[in-house]
Amino acid sequence: MNLHLFIPNLFWPDSTFHEIYQDLSLPAIETLFAKSLRTKDESKGVEDWLCKAFSVEKQQDIPVAPLTLLADKAGDTETGDGYWLRADPVHLRVEHEQVLLADSRTFSISLEEACQFAEVINKHFAEDDLSPSCGVDNRRKLISLVPLCADRWYLYMQKTPLIQTHLLSETAAKNINDHFPYGTEEMFWKGILNEIQMLLYEHPLNQAREERGDLAINGIWFWGGGVIPKLANSIYAHVWSNDVFPRSLARACGANHTELPVNFDSWQQQNKSGRHLVFLDSLSGKFEYGDAYGWRESLKELEKEWFEPVLNMLKKNAINQVTITTINKGVAINFSITKNNLYKFWRMGKPFSTYVN
Repeated sequence: MNLHLFIPNLFWPDSTFHEIYQDLSLPAIETLFAKSLRTKDESKGVEDWLCKAFSVEKQQDIPVAPLTLLADKAGDTETGDGYWLRADPVHLRVEHEQVLLADSRTFSISLEEACQFAEVINKHFAEDDLSPSCGVDNRRKLISLVPLCADRWYLYMQKTPLIQTHLLSETAAKNINDHFPYGTEEMFWKGILNEIQMLLYEHPLNQAREERGDLAINGIWFWGGGVIPKLANSIYAHVWSNDVFPRSLARACGANHTELPVNFDSWQQQNKSGRHLVFLDSLSGKFEYGDAYGWRESLKELEKEWFEPVLNMLKKNAINQVTITTINKGVAINFSITKNNLYKFWRMGKPFSTYVN
């Protein structure tokens, strides 16, 4: 059995913040790193790495929307041959002449609320014919959001829009003015986003959210567009993840996929032979939203619940090979280790922070 642990943000992205590693006790992961063979590959982020792992080619965007659609769609939802965009709900906050975006990791929303917000937006664009000031751009009437999940909404287009978008993950906690869709039709799509912001500003649905202490849903974000790609067979026999995108890739490839168990011991009780991809994303979002304490605590939890038992099972030869992959500053770093590597006594353990660069 081969185990591949994919762990985004395993290193704190700001390499100048040395204090974040102070007094962290991580003997298991330090041993695994010290004994491993390291390789590096170019990577533009989590979604890019996952697509390459499953041989999915980039289209105008990384085609997240048509892939997650396969997992999210209701029984009677037609996927069609057209173009799908994610149109996810977000919270926007003005700060120092910037408009910062917060994704659903910072707020909760029910599917019932999602349907209510989508209905407000869809009705607004469906009534264009009643307002002469809206002009004659028929593309506006095609804006009809489909909230298949509470925080994953979709937009279907028969024709491919002439834009490229920025991933939601790379826009989180950043100024949206630097991340709007770009391309031939960028002004149209930027206008749609701005119009939806104005529509939702002080809407009764948001007033109700704020009265109960929830962040307002005062915008949406278009991203991850594409058509449903043709996928080859997966190199993984099983994919384990709480994130919908890895599971969607596995589903599209015909591989087994399961939500992530709480720890390695629970995973081991369920595992079978073959090659396994385990997506551990508990560190994701901590840097973007400035949660250094949360990042440290999550890393300590990974040490206890995953790295320690993985090292023990590797020593017992219950696992043939372990690969740990993380992404740092546009580079995917792979640490691969077998039981035989553990005998390389000359490879002494080093502090975790020494592997950052």
